[in-house]
Amino acid sequence: MFIAYVIVTLLAIAANAFSGVAAILHFKPILPGMARAGVPESWLTFPIGTLKTAGAAGLLLGLVGVPLIGTTAAIGLILFFVCAIYTHVRAGDYSPQFGLANGYLLLAVAALVLDLAAGRH
Repeated sequence: MFIAYVIVTLLAIAANAFSGVAAILHFKPILPGMARAGVPESWLTFPIGTLKTAGAAGLLLGLVGVPLIGTTAAIGLILFFVCAIYTHVRAGDYSPQFGLANGYLLLAVAALVLDLAAGRH
């Protein structure tokens, strides 16, 4: 179970770190999807990019020996992506970014479930 937790959490870290940095840098390919969802470009740095990057850092801390931080980061990312999905649905935007948000949510849920199942607390 622990190996599955490590693999899934590393995937979640990589995905959220990339996505967070892309938001902070206002990566051009993500701008149309954000606009379709009604997200102001000014929100890309904070809160969006900052929260994703902080979530990735928290998951990493959980892996290297601070399990409570990792668990909290997974919960925070779950809440973030539930809100992101709600934002896309409310705007009627089912673009590829909507699909990515669902994938990120599943990664965060899997990281949390495997973290708790690994019994490191």
